[in-house]
Amino acid sequence: MSFIGRTYKFVKQENFDGFLLFAGAPPDRIEQILKFSPDHKLEKDGDTYTNIINYPDGPKETKFKSGEELDDVIGPEKYPIKTTYTVDGNTVIQTITAKPEQGTATFKREYDGDDLVVTITMDKWDGVSKRYYKAA
Repeated sequence: MSFIGRTYKFVKQENFDGFLLFAGAPPDRIEQILKFSPDHKLEKDGDTYTNIINYPDGPKETKFKSGEELDDVIGPEKYPIKTTYTVDGNTVIQTITAKPEQGTATFKREYDGDDLVVTITMDKWDGVSKRYYKAA
């Protein structure tokens, strides 16, 4: 788990706009969201992990234990979600349910050396989105 404690910087994305549109992001905000290039970092203390995403208005830290569902919020409007992170070797899978009628979104984070690839899918969406990061 050499990726623990390392900061990964955003490099590029594929079809993220398609995901945002399907997920219900307001069309007038999609362009703004596409410009967002957060840093990612995962820390570990015992059996508790902290997922850290650096937003323009400050970092968002989510503490979790692998496999346990928790209540969280997303977006500037603090929309409530249910989320579960599962850590398996160099892969961290996060499932999110915000609007049950849309299904569950899955963010599969695969760490490979200096690279982090986040593959985003949804139950009821036939698309795939990817976001790419490099270790700082």
